[in-house]
Amino acid sequence: MKLQKEIVKELAGYASLVRRMEKDDRLLPTHLSLFTGLFVCWQRNGFTSPFSVTRKTLMAFSKVASIATYHKCIKELDEYGYIRYEPSYHPKLGSQVYWPAGWEV
Repeated sequence: MKLQKEIVKELAGYASLVRRMEKDDRLLPTHLSLFTGLFVCWQRNGFTSPFSVTRKTLMAFSKVASIATYHKCIKELDEYGYIRYEPSYHPKLGSQVYWPAGWEV
């Protein structure tokens, strides 16, 4: 039961963040798609922060086809405060993403 409440809390927080993102004129649909891919990775890692991601995985989840677009959007999500991103520059290890604390409803 407790796990179910935690999941509901995380989903509500995610929905709140997406509503905030909708009003942010700096963001494009690609940013939202990539953010959704990040949420899926965070969920698959048990809602722990930081979590490891690879460009290949995120591009597949978000349907971003261009490596340049991926790098631009992930960098901007970090700059705008939606995530904290620490690139590893290693293709197998993956980069670290910190989900923002205190964003819950």
